[in-house]
Amino acid sequence: MRILAVKTRRELQAFLDLPYRLYRDDPNWVAPLRSEQASQFIPARNPMLDHCTYQLFLLEENGQITGRISAFTDSLALEHWQQPIGLFGSFEASSAEGAALLLQTAQDWLAARGMHIMRGPWSFASQEWGTVVEGFSPPPVILAPYNPPVYNHYLTAFGLQKAKDLLVYYIDTREDYAIPERILTLTDIVQKRYGIQIRSVNLKNLEEEVVTMVTLANRSISENWGFYPVTEAEGRAMARDLKQIVNPDGLLIAEDPSGRPVGFAMALPDINQVLRGMNGRLLPFGWYRLLTGVPKIQDYRMWALGVIPEYHGKAVDPLLYRKVYENMIGRIRRMEINYILEDNYPMNNAVVKLGAKLCRRYRVYEKRIPD
Repeated sequence: MRILAVKTRRELQAFLDLPYRLYRDDPNWVAPLRSEQASQFIPARNPMLDHCTYQLFLLEENGQITGRISAFTDSLALEHWQQPIGLFGSFEASSAEGAALLLQTAQDWLAARGMHIMRGPWSFASQEWGTVVEGFSPPPVILAPYNPPVYNHYLTAFGLQKAKDLLVYYIDTREDYAIPERILTLTDIVQKRYGIQIRSVNLKNLEEEVVTMVTLANRSISENWGFYPVTEAEGRAMARDLKQIVNPDGLLIAEDPSGRPVGFAMALPDINQVLRGMNGRLLPFGWYRLLTGVPKIQDYRMWALGVIPEYHGKAVDPLLYRKVYENMIGRIRRMEINYILEDNYPMNNAVVKLGAKLCRRYRVYEKRIPD
């Protein structure tokens, strides 16, 4: 059993291929597009790498790759958090012994770069944090991580402890879901009182619209645990990646009477509904399935929603949620709402009042790195 630092294209390909082999018989795993996974590690495709220093590692046993992990520091996170916190992610292991060796390797790499705390799992994609600890089925939705239950045992055995839980809720029209009447009354009052107007994004100007959303997000959740700023370049890359699948009825911007953006909502079609069974490949027929399947998707993920501080507590967030739902009545079947920090009581209470039910829990771990 030995650790290999990824240095060559062949080793990177082995790093990317591993989950497809480990999870091939897991009915709850949905294979992401291989091209999209590869792009996370290409600086020209993933601007997050512009502010990260990282190393990828493989675990080899008897000539076969059986595990992997990434270790990295993010200069924007370090500046915002003002703490020497290093990150690990892309964690996969097929044994407790292998997991311990991978985690020790990541810890040593972070310690050598002056980090005092190790936190993760954390990925090179926005808001892909944590491991599933509750709600392993139904399968994960778009841009959401997945792992077998044993991974949590591997992490705690290494000394990692819970840093924060992230909650996931859902609504389902097959369970006769409808927005509660009191929420309809409240949001009618809010819209009239503050003169809030809600509009869909302009797909012809999607990059600029997403940059506006990123700016709003950076302002609205700057005090949240785990937050650090998303750059404009990351917003533009996100717009390019999502352009082929987004529904403008799910991408909304709230404006005050002067036309100033004050909030946003981003509900994404759950492309995992189409990706199941494709094994991450567009060829030979995956591209056609994707092209014809995306317009028919009825399951969505409320991926992000934010309101600037001046409008906190004024019920603009349920107004945005209501507009997303009303825009897609008759076309939406199920929607997951995630992530919500476990101790973000106002947001959790608001989601419960909307009639959503808890369905999944993710956990981010951390530990102090020994001196």
